Amino acid sequence: MSKHYIIGVFGDEEPLLEAVKEVRASGTRIHEVYTPFPVHGLDDLLGYKRSRLPKAAFLFGCLGFILSITMQAWMLGIDWPMNIGGKPPLAWPDFVPVSFELTVLITALGMVGTYLVVCDFIPGNEAKIPDLRVTSHKFCIAIEREGTNAAAVTALLNRLGAEEVHEKELEL
Repeated sequence: MSKHYIIGVFGDEEPLLEAVKEVRASGTRIHEVYTPFPVHGLDDLLGYKRSRLPKAAFLFGCLGFILSITMQAWMLGIDWPMNIGGKPPLAWPDFVPVSFELTVLITALGMVGTYLVVCDFIPGNEAKIPDLRVTSHKFCIAIEREGTNAAAVTALLNRLGAEEVHEKELEL
């Protein structure tokens, strides 16, 4: 379902940060800000909450560790026990390298998958950006048109240094 957005295009990050402050101070809700690189402090200005990705990483790490211990205990202690150098079949210190590596592997793969799903970057999906120039050198603010005074928002963005302000129908 597509909606109408007011898109303000900026050439530099400094006017963009000032525009975000002013637009939020005026009470207008910003749908999203698109930048070609991470802009320090933008998350705080937009009022975003802290990411839950570290918690997901911890859970993936626990899963990897449990999987590695279970796998090694099954293979070396139950399925095919071997007497190597007189050690017992379940010599726990020997499990440390494999457990560490599998924990890191499962955490990394889980985080990549989680990031792709959360950001809707699933292969085959079309990119959801308001202007193709944000992938190289421009900065954009997208404001949902419905429920706002479009003329006032356009005038505000122009006053704050937007190079272009236009309306687009997008599926963001």
